Amino acid sequence: MVSNMLNLHPRVLSLSEFFSFVGTGAMRRRRTTGEQMWVWYARQRRRTKLMLREDFEELAYPFGGPGARYGLDDVPPILCSALPHLTPAHDALFDELGPVVRARPRQAPALHFRDLFEWLCRRMERDVWVERSGASLLFGARLLRAFPDARVVHVYRDGRETAISMSRHYLFRMILATMHALRSRGIDAMSQMSQGRFWEWIALWLEPMATRCLDPAKLPYDKLTLADFGVFWSGMIERGHELLAGLPPDRLLNVAFEDLRATPEPHLRRLIRFLSPELEDDDWVREASRLPRPPRARTHFERLDAADRKALAQACLPGLERMGYSL
Repeated sequence: MVSNMLNLHPRVLSLSEFFSFVGTGAMRRRRTTGEQMWVWYARQRRRTKLMLREDFEELAYPFGGPGARYGLDDVPPILCSALPHLTPAHDALFDELGPVVRARPRQAPALHFRDLFEWLCRRMERDVWVERSGASLLFGARLLRAFPDARVVHVYRDGRETAISMSRHYLFRMILATMHALRSRGIDAMSQMSQGRFWEWIALWLEPMATRCLDPAKLPYDKLTLADFGVFWSGMIERGHELLAGLPPDRLLNVAFEDLRATPEPHLRRLIRFLSPELEDDDWVREASRLPRPPRARTHFERLDAADRKALAQACLPGLERMGYSL
């Protein structure tokens, strides 16, 4: 919803789910060539293939549509969401982008990302770029190291609803099922969630292990409970608080999803002023305010039976208290 809102602004380049599909693995290298970076953007890895097993709304490439060049087995990561979000001529933009990226010199991966985003800004005639990936707190430390001067918008939602949503997302199920598998081998990853290094461990070791070393089809998905996802969400929120606590007010904006949906206009104005006061645009505010769907009469959490509601609420309690939600 936030990406779609920003995409309506005539001066904002809205990069939706760029890091979700491209990943942050390139940041492990000190320096890399443009040719190597293009491989990260253009070639599917096992992680992407597994994510594409399931249909979810973040996937924007029009598979099976008229003139679609790629299928699920070969769509480049940067075409899964980021480029189709910007233009219907996404395949042509992909072709145009290839020589630009490959021509870049050997340099730090973060500089490659900046070069790419700034080139897209010029190409799309936008002034600022905003990258938004779901659950980016998982790799938030890495992003802050790569973009130490970035302004951060933390869009959060009631953890009880978020945990239910996560339980339907393949990547989260795979991570939590891997943690269950490790427990049977004597490694209790769940108990490490309160420690900051755990979240770096997820990106550096746990997820690659789930996608390369274990058989994803044989993970114990049947052992997962909604409470597991609640604990995981709460841990992410606690880790996010640690990561972002040191940022000054002019570099951190917290936005509740529920507020943005219920009364979008004031929160959109707060968001755009945070990005830059020069970007404030009354026409954009009015148009973007029409995007949120009205809330359901009963939330997914309210539809659970009493026992599941109690277990999930308890699992989410630390994060709910941290973000000011009431039980």
